[in-house]
Amino acid sequence: MATSSAESFFIATPIFYVNDVPHIGHAYTEVAADALSRWMRQSGIDTWFLTGTDEHGQKIMRTALANGVTPKQWADRLVEQSWKPLLSTLNLANDDFIRTTEERHESAVKKFLTLLHDKGFIYQGEYEGFYCVGCEEYKPAPDLIEGTDEFVGQKVCQIHGRPVEVLKEENYFFKMSDFQQKLLDLYQDQPDFIQPASVRNEIIAFVNRGLDDLSISRSNIDWGIEVPFDDKHVTYVWFEALLNYITATGWGSDEENFARRWPAIQLVGKDIARFHAVIWPAMLMAAGLAPPKKVFAHGWLLVGGEKMSKSKLTGIAPSDITDVFGADAFRYYFLRAITFGSDGSFSWEDLSARYEAELANGLGNLASRVIAMVNRYRDGVIPDGQPGSGPAEEALHALMAQAVPAADKAMHSFAPHEALASLWRIVEAMNGYLTEQEPWVLAKDEASADRLDAVLSMACDALRCLAITLSPFMPEATEKLWVGLGAEGSLQDQHIPDAGKAWGLEPGTAVGELAPLFPRIEQEA
Repeated sequence: MATSSAESFFIATPIFYVNDVPHIGHAYTEVAADALSRWMRQSGIDTWFLTGTDEHGQKIMRTALANGVTPKQWADRLVEQSWKPLLSTLNLANDDFIRTTEERHESAVKKFLTLLHDKGFIYQGEYEGFYCVGCEEYKPAPDLIEGTDEFVGQKVCQIHGRPVEVLKEENYFFKMSDFQQKLLDLYQDQPDFIQPASVRNEIIAFVNRGLDDLSISRSNIDWGIEVPFDDKHVTYVWFEALLNYITATGWGSDEENFARRWPAIQLVGKDIARFHAVIWPAMLMAAGLAPPKKVFAHGWLLVGGEKMSKSKLTGIAPSDITDVFGADAFRYYFLRAITFGSDGSFSWEDLSARYEAELANGLGNLASRVIAMVNRYRDGVIPDGQPGSGPAEEALHALMAQAVPAADKAMHSFAPHEALASLWRIVEAMNGYLTEQEPWVLAKDEASADRLDAVLSMACDALRCLAITLSPFMPEATEKLWVGLGAEGSLQDQHIPDAGKAWGLEPGTAVGELAPLFPRIEQEA
């Protein structure tokens, strides 16, 4: 039975351009969406996570020709060799992967164009302006800057730093100017529609300056989706790419699934927020469809103080990190170290330090010590700790009962960094607890048997809570921990909001052996 979209969580990343291979900026968006979707799914919410690739447009055509292949051959190669493998590199649990060259997308795009044309929102005209091939976008004068170095005397794109081209062509236009007030009303009626606030303010200021109609076709290239009412034109790549969020979920072909999924939460980089918070909702309004539920624009990853860029040789492949530290550490680092919504700087030194201090010595060492002590002191069976428990255990269970809802609130507010900070309080408190309680000393005194039972049981219960709540962030390590604890059922079936309840493990449960969750990395001299 279909679930109402009011009870569902549909999150979509941008579809990524296949002119080159992925770097960690793309991976950052992917792991954030994945962690959020895993959290919601494990909270009992009907969840859908969509990602995919954007494969049309002038930039793809030029890249393909420069490499001696057709645009479709280029797209197929990049998708199969680079973009789809990224899903397993990062351990993503996406529900769908859409390519804009798929028939389901192309047929729905034509249906959408026909609908808007029939409703009078598309007309033919002539356009002349500055076009950035890198952005695949006509640029207004305020978005251009004077070139430097080799580009002195030329107008260049602020984002790519490369000269724009002057294009003049006959195009079809979307009457976006009709939707200026409707968009401003949307932003006012739904103050959290665009987040964070800094991006919201920029978008409102942009729309208040006035909206021009949008050129939505090209007659000078043939790599794109043909305009259904004029075979001399192909659809502007951004206009058709934005439609992937509804074409993937059944608009025009599976209305039941579309009603179940839409509207989506659009997770994007801040440089493409304008497309998603202005053009996209205007398109949907024109078609009589609901706008997205939210547009959240995260910040850039900076390397050496600059936005990551292949052209500037600052792009880092995700596998450069995962091959050394593993996917879990990649996911944890980028979601913990960077305030989600703000720019963040990446450095190998910070990654290495956090891996050692927080993962290997923090969570990993805690898990290894606890399982080892249960095996050594209680023959591998979790004891009943309640008879010997006292104020220390009550304080820890109170912390768990507070930390889990705090993390849940943070995840619903799109603040994974805050969620991890809340949960890490349990890790730190448990390491301090073991140091204070000294179970290795209690084990030497038979009269302290009940107290040792309480300490070991408490420690296992905290690990249970951590395995459940950290699984959206670190699915591989937490699965090993869950199995090591001998806990019943699938980890993914455990309900996150219940994870903070005390004494959640059955006494008498047999633990297993636990290999290091985060093996130490040998540092090169």
